Amino acid sequence: MKEIVYQTQGTCSQLIRLTGHEGRIVSVEFLGGCHGNLQGIASLVKGMKYQDVIDRTEGIRCGMKPTSCPDQLARALRQLQAADHED
Repeated sequence: MKEIVYQTQGTCSQLIRLTGHEGRIVSVEFLGGCHGNLQGIASLVKGMKYQDVIDRTEGIRCGMKPTSCPDQLARALRQLQAADHED
């Protein structure tokens, strides 16, 4: 089981706490941001493969911002993937 804390940039949420195991998401917790929407995202991605979530969320923008909470989740998952490969 691997856990990371990802400091977001350019979004209302301030950080994402991710736990994964064998390439699948165990839990996601956002600090800040649109609580209901982010709870929904966290619930929907639980149990999914990292890469499947990255493929679906990477590049999503929030209004005129160059990123979004889902895009930040994809970036955090890339870090979690790298941490998994260190073992």
